[in-house]
Amino acid sequence: MVEPKLKKIDELKKEIDSYRPLQKHETEELKVYYRIGLTYTSNALEGNSLTESETKIVLEEGITIGGKLIKDHLEALGSSDAYDLLYKLVKLSKIEEKDILKLHKLFYFRIDPKQAGKYRKVQVFISGTKFIPPAPKDVPYLMEKFAQEIPKLKKEHHPVEFAALLYLKLVTIHPFIDGNVRTARLLMNLALMQAGYPITFIPPIVRKEYIDSIRTAQTTKKNKHFFDFISTMTIESEQEFLRLIKALRE
Repeated sequence: MVEPKLKKIDELKKEIDSYRPLQKHETEELKVYYRIGLTYTSNALEGNSLTESETKIVLEEGITIGGKLIKDHLEALGSSDAYDLLYKLVKLSKIEEKDILKLHKLFYFRIDPKQAGKYRKVQVFISGTKFIPPAPKDVPYLMEKFAQEIPKLKKEHHPVEFAALLYLKLVTIHPFIDGNVRTARLLMNLALMQAGYPITFIPPIVRKEYIDSIRTAQTTKKNKHFFDFISTMTIESEQEFLRLIKALRE
């Protein structure tokens, strides 16, 4: 991650901290805003057809949007449930393997309750890349090893780099039959929130750059491009948070 971007991230974090503690109504408003934003962007990146306004209607009014797949609605509801768990886990100072399983379970149980929160038993492949995820028999060991490494990784890296690294490691293991990248984005944001950063969106408009950076990391073992991408998204998210909190206090 380029040093100037880290410096900018730290400067914006300091400005954000100057507004804390947030008032109750501010916390509530921001939680609603980020629920819709994270649910919409994360699902849209994976081909979900719900627009941001449709996502809001599904989550807040429980209305089914005509002409849309049932799965699109279930993904929105599951993402919202997993989002609520983030706010419970953020109060902890650690991230454990069971937390990752819980995030996936909440996101996926409406789609396939038998696979939700369970490691895959079959080989999976990712279209558009030469990278092949590990064999299913290796997944439990790799996830256990990954979870054990988390405290060490946290000590060794800048919080944003740490969050990005958790994302990369999870999508590289690809432990679930489906919903891996959405779980990874939740995990990344959990790490960011625990460190005091706002939730970071990855808007669909940057999907190609985002996917290219992941594929480069997985096929070359070089993480710099992905770290740089996530640092840019973090800066934009910090700036957005400041815009929102200033508007709330006008």
